[in-house]
Amino acid sequence: MYRQSAWTRVTHWAWAVTLFFLLVSGLQIFNAHPALYIGDQSGTAFDNTVLRIDARRGAEGPVGYVRIFDREIETTGVLGYSGAAGRMEARAFPGWATIPSFRDLGTGRIIHFFFAWALVGTLLIWLVASSLNGHLKRDLVPRLRDWRALPRDIWEHLSLRLHHRRKYNTLQKLSYAGVLFVLLPLMIITGLAMSPGMNAAANWLPELLGGRQTARTLHFAIMVLLLLFFVVHILMVLAAGPINEMRSMVTGWYKTREPEEAEETI
Repeated sequence: MYRQSAWTRVTHWAWAVTLFFLLVSGLQIFNAHPALYIGDQSGTAFDNTVLRIDARRGAEGPVGYVRIFDREIETTGVLGYSGAAGRMEARAFPGWATIPSFRDLGTGRIIHFFFAWALVGTLLIWLVASSLNGHLKRDLVPRLRDWRALPRDIWEHLSLRLHHRRKYNTLQKLSYAGVLFVLLPLMIITGLAMSPGMNAAANWLPELLGGRQTARTLHFAIMVLLLLFFVVHILMVLAAGPINEMRSMVTGWYKTREPEEAEETI
């Protein structure tokens, strides 16, 4: 059956591209100052650091580490201090994880801002199209029966008993709605709160979030949550049948195992 409209498919792949470039360019920007704080400013006479990825000198040479509040984890070779043998350098995220691969804050910011506005544009396009074609109400808004089915749905996912149906199950609805209506809007809002131009036009925005440094910390935390969603999303695609799932997002057509359930009015 025809499951995904052209608007859904186009915006889905557009988000995949934009979020990839936002991630790798964002890590380039983070490398310029690899620490996160709470409040309106970074601590000098005080310590308000919640995360730091850096390198320090150890007994046998440089050591990469990740420090979360007062807990430090050695990450040499992965984070803080990494690189090819004989060419290791102090750097929060390694070159293979950033664009550009070398240190270039200016280029990283240009790429990041371009794809940030591309994300905003595709979100608006998707919102209008999904409202008009009914996808939003039909497939993403949880109904009473969805909440009743949530415990069963959780158990079936844990048991890897995944059903091929036209409609999204409860966990799919909740996860997609959480990303589209909570995480992505918060990502955009926190990004705007870090902009000096936006601060001048709406100085209340960073204050609403607890300060510019808090906005930066929230921006990073949302990135981590989106990355976790992506990993789980790919695992579920593989578990549910990658050919069927990919065909659905490329052609719109989806093969089901059960007849479509009758629509229930709540």
